[in-house]
Amino acid sequence: MYVFSKRSKDNLATCHPVLQKLAHAALATSPIDFVVIQGHRSKADQDKAVASGASKLRWPKSKHNSLPSLAFDAIPYPVDWNNIGAFRGLAAHIKATWALMPDQDKEGFELQWGGDWKRFVDMPHYQIVK
Repeated sequence: MYVFSKRSKDNLATCHPVLQKLAHAALATSPIDFVVIQGHRSKADQDKAVASGASKLRWPKSKHNSLPSLAFDAIPYPVDWNNIGAFRGLAAHIKATWALMPDQDKEGFELQWGGDWKRFVDMPHYQIVK
């Protein structure tokens, strides 16, 4: 069983409670360790994400920009940005965990994974939408 690092906990603390429940439930049953590298993004953080190509959305259009954040970025640990299979495996597990969560815990949200997007594939990104 894995536990979140202080960094992951701090990042999750900036997220909507639904995302916090999802991340904790996913980690509790995960076959691989993962790290939550981002929750809320300030304007400065969002500007950096756009400048680096990590995001296409300018402040305040990203789900990361609300507080609490409606998105988090999670990556398999140990980190290998080129291991697409690990990202897909983590996504399958997080989506399966979401599917098992009671509807009342989802509060009417749907989960989206950035790895499923066609125009801008964002493998670490998970967001909730109404």
